[in-house]
Amino acid sequence: MQKYNWNYPTTIWIGENRIKDLALACKELGVSKPLLVTDNGLAKSKIILNAINILKENKCSVELFSKVIGNPTGTNVDEGVKCYKKNNCDGVIAFGGGSGLDVGKAIAFMSGQNLPIWEFEDVGNNWVKANSDKIAPIIAVPTTAGTGSETGRASVILNEETKVKNIIFHPKFLPSIVILDPVLTVGLPANITASTGMDALAHNLEAYCAPGFHPMADGISLEGIRLINKWLLEAVNNGSNLEARMNMLTAATMGSTAFQKGLGAIHSLSHPVNALNNIHHGLSNAIFMPYVLTFNRDVIEKKIIRICDYLELRNSSFDEFIKWVLDLRKKLDIPHKLSEVIKLEDFNIDRLSKMALDDPSTISNPKKLSIDDMKILYEHSMSGKLF
Repeated sequence: MQKYNWNYPTTIWIGENRIKDLALACKELGVSKPLLVTDNGLAKSKIILNAINILKENKCSVELFSKVIGNPTGTNVDEGVKCYKKNNCDGVIAFGGGSGLDVGKAIAFMSGQNLPIWEFEDVGNNWVKANSDKIAPIIAVPTTAGTGSETGRASVILNEETKVKNIIFHPKFLPSIVILDPVLTVGLPANITASTGMDALAHNLEAYCAPGFHPMADGISLEGIRLINKWLLEAVNNGSNLEARMNMLTAATMGSTAFQKGLGAIHSLSHPVNALNNIHHGLSNAIFMPYVLTFNRDVIEKKIIRICDYLELRNSSFDEFIKWVLDLRKKLDIPHKLSEVIKLEDFNIDRLSKMALDDPSTISNPKKLSIDDMKILYEHSMSGKLF
């Protein structure tokens, strides 16, 4: 497998065993004592131990922070910032899935700020409150192919007091160097490969369907969808296939690059159930996908037909695309109904609907949404009835 260096939307080093260049990445950014941020599950894994050894062999003093949970919290970030400052670190290596990447980026950002993290929620121009010169250098190393946080300019962090997942944004959240190494994703279980892959699909799909003029995002997302169509099932069924793993990493990165155009109701509905019911984000996106697509049908149908043409589906129609989504979910063992993963007694539709309406992703949904629309979308997702 060949190695490539890309420079869009940031510096990306891609290829088999590129993790060996981790110390070189630190050197290029002038980082001599990085804080390696990952989740607790990965902390003692071979890939983390190998990364630490690579750094130490190259005389790079590294500290490890792994107090990161599945839906990361403000406390995770606060504790990481304390660890960063206590050990006099000068940069962050965000390593892992979406949680590790989001927390790592947030630690690098908050290490130089005086305001609480919630002051930088992606609302209006909150980001201008930040001291941009005090944001630590960030190197991102994803181990899943889904969130695309490695090329995202935001982190999704749960506010434990409000139980709301907040999108914290700043242009300099974008890592300076990204290492995409398919070898790091080979050990990912099939179900996580499936859920994260569907997360990547949701990013590309919602970015493509979002209103507004952004032909670059449209082109990137369209090709991202094609790569997922070609490689996701292979990555799930044959996890050791490095070509499949590499293409899925690429598709995930493309999705997060494209969704600067916007997301939509798939994410609006997902974030509340991630926060209140602790459902995996990729899994909830996969469940909500066909309900949101059919709800938005009258304003996205022409765009969906273009996707059908590009994927060379049997025929170019909205119904054919929905069939493709449903068939893909079935092959990946994704539940059809939300009620398969959330008990009715744990389902607070009024609170969830209010949170979904307030989610920043709602504003870029192709159709304008009301609180009643959110309730109806949740009801259909629970019952399994498409629009």
